[in-house]
Amino acid sequence: MVTVGAALAGVLVGPASLRPDRVMAALLDRLPLITIDSGLSDRETAILFELRLPRVVLGMLVGAVLSVSGGAYQGVFRNPLADPYLLGVAAGAGLGATLAIVTVGSGSVLVGVAAFVTALAAVVAAYGLGAAAGGRRSGSTLILAGVAVAAFLTAAQTFIQQRNTDTIREVYSWILGRLGTVGWREVGLLAPYAAVSIVVVLLHRRLLDALAVGEEEARSLGLRPERVRLIVVLAATLGTAGAVAVSGLIGFVGIIVPHIVRLLVGGSYRVILPLSVLGGGAFLVVADLIARTVLSPAEVPIGVITAFVGAPFFLLVLRTSQRGVGR
Repeated sequence: MVTVGAALAGVLVGPASLRPDRVMAALLDRLPLITIDSGLSDRETAILFELRLPRVVLGMLVGAVLSVSGGAYQGVFRNPLADPYLLGVAAGAGLGATLAIVTVGSGSVLVGVAAFVTALAAVVAAYGLGAAAGGRRSGSTLILAGVAVAAFLTAAQTFIQQRNTDTIREVYSWILGRLGTVGWREVGLLAPYAAVSIVVVLLHRRLLDALAVGEEEARSLGLRPERVRLIVVLAATLGTAGAVAVSGLIGFVGIIVPHIVRLLVGGSYRVILPLSVLGGGAFLVVADLIARTVLSPAEVPIGVITAFVGAPFFLLVLRTSQRGVGR
């Protein structure tokens, strides 16, 4: 219900005033076997179906992918502070987007393509380094490898920005995240990656519960922790890279939503991950609604909104986890 309510709010509210009854009638008119005269003008219909609705659907996809990926990373690495950008996804995507913006401009579709490719490349590099250093048997080694790769890629991005100061505004606009669409194109680009990522992660949710008790215990049950970790990390990274390619870097979603779900329903990933899909979509749609209305007609970058919520939440999670360790 929360997800449906968030989606309806995202469709009904916006800078352009549309009568709620007419919007609902127009949505019902698109259902099979239902014909209703909504009374919307051609302009209002275009606003609803070519701007608002694809933006809401994109927000739900991005939020679902980022939150389920965050929950998956937390399960794989048994780290409550893990998020979808853990293994260098953000740094890799930032470098790729910066290179594309400098080369072909911020309006090119190549920005998203470059961000996607370099995000995946960063994770492959981090995983390779971590595995070579024993990371197949230690999640902490993979995390350290990700930190090292992210630091290197961030330095490279900073160097490129300093050499091309005229593009700094465009780069930061992308880095702060946005859900602006030009129709259904972005939804179509992300949907296949989101579907594969979410399905694979959900199919492994019971195995993540087994990993939660420890790798040695998991092996005693006949599981192969290294294989589970590799598959889940690749699936979560694939979805995250796709989300980053169409929306830029939107932080904290993968920390906030899984932890709220964990507080409400307990620590089993069999429940956390499916609910994170729904909760993540609802959370990001609401965040986007705030971003595009709080200073209307101007828009606040959605990454700013999620950071305002996420930074205090991150500190709360950090404090709680430290108390748990102290006990």
